[in-house]
Amino acid sequence: MEDTKENVINHEPKKDLKAEDAEKTEPFSEKKVFSEDDSLGRGAKDKKSTLEQIASNEKKSTAGNAAIIMSVLALALGAGGLALGWIALDKTSVPITFLNSGTDGNSANFVEGSIAEIAEKVSKSVVSIVTSSTVTNFFGQSYDTGAAGTGIIASADGYIITNKHVINGAKKVTVFLDDGTSYEDVEVVATDPLNDVAFLKIKDVSDLPAATLGDSKTINVGQQVIAIGNALGEYKNSVTSGIVSGVGRSVTASDGSSYNVETLSDMIQTDAAINSGNSGGPLVNAAGEVIGINTATSTSAENMGFAIPISSTKGMLAQLKETGKAERAFLGVYSTQITPDAAKAYNLPVTSGAYLYSSSTYSAITKDSPAAKAGLKDKDIVLAVNGVKVGEAGTLSDLVSEYKPNDTVQLTVLRDGNEIAVNVTLGAYKK
Repeated sequence: MEDTKENVINHEPKKDLKAEDAEKTEPFSEKKVFSEDDSLGRGAKDKKSTLEQIASNEKKSTAGNAAIIMSVLALALGAGGLALGWIALDKTSVPITFLNSGTDGNSANFVEGSIAEIAEKVSKSVVSIVTSSTVTNFFGQSYDTGAAGTGIIASADGYIITNKHVINGAKKVTVFLDDGTSYEDVEVVATDPLNDVAFLKIKDVSDLPAATLGDSKTINVGQQVIAIGNALGEYKNSVTSGIVSGVGRSVTASDGSSYNVETLSDMIQTDAAINSGNSGGPLVNAAGEVIGINTATSTSAENMGFAIPISSTKGMLAQLKETGKAERAFLGVYSTQITPDAAKAYNLPVTSGAYLYSSSTYSAITKDSPAAKAGLKDKDIVLAVNGVKVGEAGTLSDLVSEYKPNDTVQLTVLRDGNEIAVNVTLGAYKK
């Protein structure tokens, strides 16, 4: 059982958290300690000039990267929050490049010169994101505020992945490419209701450099990785290297307040230095594939960072390309991730998987959900999704998120000591 007391995210998290949301994985036991940073005085001064300065610096910079006034921990700048350095890895004419099945870049190792080569490749697809919004202070006074972050070009026709906290509350979003080209006709087309991920669209483009997204299900603890991002909001494309320190971590997200908190599960832990301002940047394997979105850093440890697995974005991204809209695939269960401690506590016959269980306040199976229609039951144990083992490759929710609504998946379920196959046609998550 993991102790997560030191894991504190470095951004402004989502605010509308609902304990009754059915599509979630509850850690068996988590110790939550929030960041207590007093440097984020939101109403302390008018930040209109900040946005103007960012835009001015952006146009002057040959690299097109935003200059950002940082707080101590780079948690937030105005209403939108702060995020930097999402990276693309390979220029391609294919709209979206996923890792081809049958290849596994996570088994590759860096060779002499390869880090420099990867860094050179990825820089073309880094975009800077500048947002503006209007906020009202305690005295009822309204003022303009600005925020800046980065994103990754996910398709040649203008889809961009970034963190949701970058664009929260924004009334206008401007994107600057690495070469300084700017786009103001940018739309927030979708946000993940359960994760800190947002999708933007630049209209009327067709030849942007796009990323190759790897397979985060096959990550190996100890494999080499690099993190790339705009450290401190001014050192563009800073490159650090390290290893995958752990997988399947849960972290508590906080902006320093006691109410803006959330728990992110199935995170990748790395010792590659993720500095203040790197939120939203890529964690990249030795084959040059994005395997994670750098999202959290510890405030009480050295070189302890956390990244969202990239595979958890693929279902919504694929649906965007097919239909122009995106919804998260929905199973409709309440589960806990099985660990050896959880197996002992619940007297379970296995030490990995997802245990579906009911309590006095909620049912394990949501009424009229895809899980209910497929016949899943309280106290079922889901061992695998389409043959991919739950726990080893990700939580049940994250494995489901690789698919689109209306996709049919086969679950391997342990029920009353017997393994059975259950086919489920996934639905769309509704808030």
